[in-house]
Amino acid sequence: MRKLLGLALLGAMITSPVWAEPSLFLAYPPADHQTTAEKIFFIGTAPASGEVLINGKVIKRSPAGHFAPSFPLQVGENLFTLGYQNQEVEVKVRRLPTEVEVPLGLEFGEDSLSPAVDIARLPGELICFGAIAPVNAKVSVSVGNQRISLLPQSQNVQLPPNSAVLTAQNQPTSQFTGQYQACAAAEVAAELGQPQYQLSLNGETLSQRAPGKVSILSPTQLEVAEVSADAGVARTGPSTDYSRLTPLPKGTRATVTGTEGEWVRLDYGGWIKAEEVRILNAVVPPLSLIRSVSARQVEGATEVVFPLQTPVPVNVQQGDRTLTLTLYNTIAQTDTIYVDEDSLISRLDWQPLLPPLGGGKGGVQYTFHLKSSRQWGYNLRYEGTSLILSLRHPPNRESKLREQRGLLLQAKQSLSGIKILIDPGHGGDELGAIGPNGYPEKDINLVVSKLLQKELVKRGATVYMTRQEDEFVSLKDRVQMIDELEPAIALSIHYNALPDNGDAVNTAGVGMFWYHPQAQDLSVFLHNYLVKQLGRPSYGVFWNNLALTRPHTAPAVLLELGFMINPMEFEWIENQQEQKKLAGAIADGVTQWFQDGD
Repeated sequence: MRKLLGLALLGAMITSPVWAEPSLFLAYPPADHQTTAEKIFFIGTAPASGEVLINGKVIKRSPAGHFAPSFPLQVGENLFTLGYQNQEVEVKVRRLPTEVEVPLGLEFGEDSLSPAVDIARLPGELICFGAIAPVNAKVSVSVGNQRISLLPQSQNVQLPPNSAVLTAQNQPTSQFTGQYQACAAAEVAAELGQPQYQLSLNGETLSQRAPGKVSILSPTQLEVAEVSADAGVARTGPSTDYSRLTPLPKGTRATVTGTEGEWVRLDYGGWIKAEEVRILNAVVPPLSLIRSVSARQVEGATEVVFPLQTPVPVNVQQGDRTLTLTLYNTIAQTDTIYVDEDSLISRLDWQPLLPPLGGGKGGVQYTFHLKSSRQWGYNLRYEGTSLILSLRHPPNRESKLREQRGLLLQAKQSLSGIKILIDPGHGGDELGAIGPNGYPEKDINLVVSKLLQKELVKRGATVYMTRQEDEFVSLKDRVQMIDELEPAIALSIHYNALPDNGDAVNTAGVGMFWYHPQAQDLSVFLHNYLVKQLGRPSYGVFWNNLALTRPHTAPAVLLELGFMINPMEFEWIENQQEQKKLAGAIADGVTQWFQDGD
């Protein structure tokens, strides 16, 4: 028998779609794959005649010969043998333990001492210390001149990754981890250095320093940071694992109230990478008054001007017919607000926010009540110290204008005057998901995007593409195109896959992903329209923090049009006639959505 390892046939299958001889092909998992999942699926194909076996078991396949069965994994190395006629493919999959390894002897758990990086906090703020150590040990930590006893935690509740919701397996788990914890606060500014941990077990003692240092900041000598990035990425905590807040416009100033590794905490509560700000010298803590507010009309938008004394942190929250803007570190002296007769705004309300809602120094909240349930995007920028909020107007469909003037409407021009951006996902070295026969997602994304482009142009739309060929385009560049072109809507075209513990055989259908509320209506409409018109399964509509759903300049939706790893659905994905139907249905759905909003 010929023995093949993992992806040995991948290159041949991509460059030679017509096979010269019967071949067994495995697209996933790759050789020597490692995972923490309890099971793994095998995505691949072989000619429809004959049987494919995995570890001696015949597996089910689609009419074209594709397969995607799942098999359980034991912790450690798992060996699988795939067979077809005279061929074999051997695959090793290592399942990594998810439980924390608790030491048995006189030692701390590897990399378990906190803080792992240098941290700085305010006086009186709780700082928590932790270590992993053997059961029945005594653990303490010395910080400055204070010694703190750490208490054993009976269990540690772990949350699954965000991706677990995609497989309906997002339940928390609890386990004993040998975790010892305690929290304390320092009341005065000081450099406390690296905490010294002490472990006592069976009459023996071990001392070890934590990797990070602890500093307590002086409230009267806090630094001021100014956002130097075009849009500073603010988060709820000091790592990219934490959720995003409203991006901070360039020039925003705030007091630094804490640090952790490469992150700084600003006084309103958001964390931002140190590389996205610069520290200002001899500057007092930013605090602004605000008095009058006014609005003005510019091409395609209403701009609301907030005159301030210094650029302050902001937050935007969209609701049903509302947009709420919060200015932190701001004190109101407002008597007059002027918003003239406007196509967008029916009323502007405001209220002061006292600490802690308004951050350390208070704030002001403005709520715009909008005439339409649809919002078409917004932008924030500072001009000097004045904040400019730009609310985009609805696009002017020329077909709608012709109707209003009693002129003949041609159906094929129903999107005339509408700018639409299409983003074919992945490209170049970034393959995306892989189908059973090695067909990469990047290619089908481009095929369907080009078909969609033609359909939308036929209906009169002006269409922009983030890529027209197989090339790598960074996420930053794709987002920048949306921000610069300001289309009416942005559609990112993708096909789906699952984490290792998913069910590739029984998971299928159309999925839509949105981030800002202004895109939710479009997501739901397109999802329901495609499911109904094409008779496709529904995977669902998801709020998701993705690079191509985050742009707020326009409603942005990421479409997952089917599962590359599902053997039956992949046959539909590859079908050229179905691809044309799909592109036409998306274009029809987009057209109907615009018409329904008139």
